[in-house]
Amino acid sequence: MRTVAARINGQDYSAQVADHTTLLSFLRDTLGLTGTKEGCGAGECGACTVIVNGLAVNACLVLAAEADGADIMTIEGQTQNGVLSKLQRAFIEHNGFQCGFCTPGMIMSAQALLNRNPHPNRQQIIEAIEGNLCRCTGYESVIAAIAAAAGDGHA
Repeated sequence: MRTVAARINGQDYSAQVADHTTLLSFLRDTLGLTGTKEGCGAGECGACTVIVNGLAVNACLVLAAEADGADIMTIEGQTQNGVLSKLQRAFIEHNGFQCGFCTPGMIMSAQALLNRNPHPNRQQIIEAIEGNLCRCTGYESVIAAIAAAAGDGHA
């Protein structure tokens, strides 16, 4: 067992975890932040994408111990005081989801892109979400949502 402490969505957390605990399990099972989804458990689908120290990562591939001291944002951090973020609103307005399972990871990948490049072009958006598998949308509505959140209504 080891103590893992991190700043998550602007709040400090600390908990004891086993050495083999993934960041995904730490977030969901230890801290109760269940917005991050487990899809494949092998880093192939992107459902568990969170932002760690500014980078989009698959939480199923990162050990919680590796995130000790990190600044982490999960999908829960997108909503502030009950108000959806611009990116979340864009996903709703542009039908950027259907079943919704991939949506948290998709939004976090998009947020990481927008944090480093506030006005991405279509190709940059596509590259940012290429690690996120969606079986429902066909991606065009997702790309449109991200472009709209970036202030460029056409992607």
